[in-house]
Amino acid sequence: MSLENKVQDPARELVIGLISVSDRASGGVYEDKGIPALQEWLGKALTTPFRVETRLIPDNRDDIESALIELVDEVRCHLVLTTGGTGPARRDVTPEATLAIGTKEMPGFGEQMRQVSLHFVPTAILSRQVAVIRETPDPASEHAALVMNLPGQPKSIKETLEGLKDADGKTIVNGVFAAVPYCIDLIGGPFIDTDPTVCAAWRPKKK
Repeated sequence: MSLENKVQDPARELVIGLISVSDRASGGVYEDKGIPALQEWLGKALTTPFRVETRLIPDNRDDIESALIELVDEVRCHLVLTTGGTGPARRDVTPEATLAIGTKEMPGFGEQMRQVSLHFVPTAILSRQVAVIRETPDPASEHAALVMNLPGQPKSIKETLEGLKDADGKTIVNGVFAAVPYCIDLIGGPFIDTDPTVCAAWRPKKK
C-alpha cells in the first residue's frame, strides 16, 4: 500500500517504509493506529515530496526481519520507521530484529527518544528503541537506509519525533527527527527538508 505526496524526479524519490508491529492489530482484533499516526505526522513535518510503503505484521522476529530487509533491499526505502514491540514483554522483539539486520548501530537515536519520553512518563526507562543503518549486501547498489524503532502509542510517536516545546513554541528538548535529514544525507539518500514549525531539520552550516 502506497501513499503519494506530490511528484518529483523518480531517480531521487524519497521512499519511507512504515512497519507496525502488533499481534492483535495484524490479526484484525483492533485497528492499527501506529501507521496512520506516522503518516499524519510525516505529512505535516516534511516539505520534501515522498512516498510511503507500509507493512502491518505480528510480533514475530522472523517476520520483522523479513519486512525490514524487504523494505531496504528491494523497495529501496531511505528511511524505515517501526512502531510497537519495543517494551520488556516476552513478545517484544522489534529491537532484536532491527539490530540483526543492521550494519551500523546508531545508539544516539534511542538515547534521545528515552530522554524525550522521560519528560512525560517515568516508565520511559522501560523502552528499548534502537536505530541502525542497513547497507544492502550488494556493494554495487550503494544503497543504505536508516532504520529506527519508535514507540507504539500515537502520542508517544509524535513526542519522540517532534520533541518538547514550551508554551511559546521554543524547543526544550529536541525530537529525534531533527537529526534524520542530515543522517540520510551522510548515507547517500535524497535531500529531506521539513517544516520548522513542526520539526526543524538540523544540518551543519556550510563554511
